[in-house]
Amino acid sequence: MTPADGSAAAPSSGSTKPGLGTLLDELDWRGMLHATTPGLPARLATGRPIAGYNGFDPSGPSLHIGHLVPIFGLLQLQRHGGRPVALVGGGTGMIGDPSGRSAERNLLDRETLAANAVSMRAQLERFLDFSGPTGALMVNNLDWLEDVRLIDWLRDVGKHFTIPYMLAKDSVQIRLDRGLSFTEFSYMLIQATDFEHLHRVMGVELQMGGADQWGNITAGLELIRRTNGSAQDTHPAHGLAYRLLLSPSGTKFGKSEAGETVWLDPRRTTPYAFYQHWLNTDDREVGTYLRWFTELSREEIETLEGETAARPEARAAQRALAGDITARTHGEAEAAEAVVVSEAMFSDRLISDPAVLEPLFRATGGFTFPAESVSKGSNTLLTEAGLFPSKSEGRRLISSGGVTINGQRVTDPTFVPEPIAGEWLEVRIGKRRREIGRRVG
Repeated sequence: MTPADGSAAAPSSGSTKPGLGTLLDELDWRGMLHATTPGLPARLATGRPIAGYNGFDPSGPSLHIGHLVPIFGLLQLQRHGGRPVALVGGGTGMIGDPSGRSAERNLLDRETLAANAVSMRAQLERFLDFSGPTGALMVNNLDWLEDVRLIDWLRDVGKHFTIPYMLAKDSVQIRLDRGLSFTEFSYMLIQATDFEHLHRVMGVELQMGGADQWGNITAGLELIRRTNGSAQDTHPAHGLAYRLLLSPSGTKFGKSEAGETVWLDPRRTTPYAFYQHWLNTDDREVGTYLRWFTELSREEIETLEGETAARPEARAAQRALAGDITARTHGEAEAAEAVVVSEAMFSDRLISDPAVLEPLFRATGGFTFPAESVSKGSNTLLTEAGLFPSKSEGRRLISSGGVTINGQRVTDPTFVPEPIAGEWLEVRIGKRRREIGRRVG
């Protein structure tokens, strides 16, 4: 595995390459496997090379942690000797998929979708090996869909599907009462077109996706079966679905507890914030995430679960999870810095070393303040810097003793703090909030 920056990523334990015949067993013990089509186990048992694909929606500027489910599905396929194919929905992204959605999404122009696809490739390179003749591939369905003529498509694809067949799919049923445009209704057949194209042109035999994609996956299998032309081959292609991973609140996995998207792009979610997200994993969820999002062996994971049960305050499993996935996503150096920043941010000690304050400021997105604002007093300084929503709220917090600046508890709103080394402010608000400020100008 080669990260985007060209440096070698440290492999997790269990990173040896087992055979295709053990892929389903591995996905099963990790809890990822939801369903397969009937012929897939026998096909994998042959050991013959197989290519499998998963679609990625390029409507966002970056991949996020919700995409880790299909990413690790492809990673496990490659680890077991298969060839992963990442399909970017440059064409379908201009339409919209109703699967797992309660409302129709906004449609994007092709320039935005193309730019998003470029950033996705760099992020996927952190997880998949794209080198060599059997390396991972990335394809864009706009390359073949944009030249399709409507009459030809209706004749070659549409005739194979009945309206009752399409209406019976769960992804359609859940949207009928709330409204489903014909554009999104047609998505199932367009995804089926993708699978048929990849099967015919590139020999891709397997489509992978979440359980909410099962209807679309089986539609593709139906199209391939009807157009394959080989009566002897009863299973010309195959499907595999992952379990839907839900957050503790019951929503589809992919956001923080506060409802914010956790991006793989460090410009949108810093490595520190990314690390902290995983470190905050609930004890009830950490075993699942270790199985899904690392290559740690069953024995290693069960050992970590035992340590967490015995000493939950040590958070051994959470630390292992956060360190592993942050290193894979952002690199070893960034992960190591995130650990240092996390330990410093949640310690009770004053941080007075500029060499420590600088990476803390960078990693946590600290605040800045002009030199002249210091003389205005702590309340005005921190309000203008955005730490208090208003001067009255700042005055209340300071007067109640809830604010500490550079290790000194402040009770006077007009108190003028002395920046550390003439540049830094270490501010604590309440028991859990810590902010690092840097003078500008």
